[in-house]
Amino acid sequence: MDSELLTVSRFDAADYLKNEADIQEYLDEVSSENDPQAFLQALNTIARAKGMSKLARETGIPRESLYQSLSEKGNPGFHTLWKVAEALGYALVMRKKTAA
Repeated sequence: MDSELLTVSRFDAADYLKNEADIQEYLDEVSSENDPQAFLQALNTIARAKGMSKLARETGIPRESLYQSLSEKGNPGFHTLWKVAEALGYALVMRKKTAA
């Protein structure tokens, strides 16, 4: 038996969001799941990929508050989501759901 140890690194989707096309595809996929928790996690991932400090400056929301709001246990208010979306280059849009 080989005595070498296998090293496993932690997977972070933020490491794979290299450009706007990657981010848009990821956001589209997560949005199609119709899962608010998955959407919040996706915002967290995108925010980390783009830089949480930069996002904090652009939104005027302290970095620590952004981490907390966009965390797994977070519950961001509408104004926070609006500011984050705007700073990330997105607009929150309501549209009529299509029949399944």
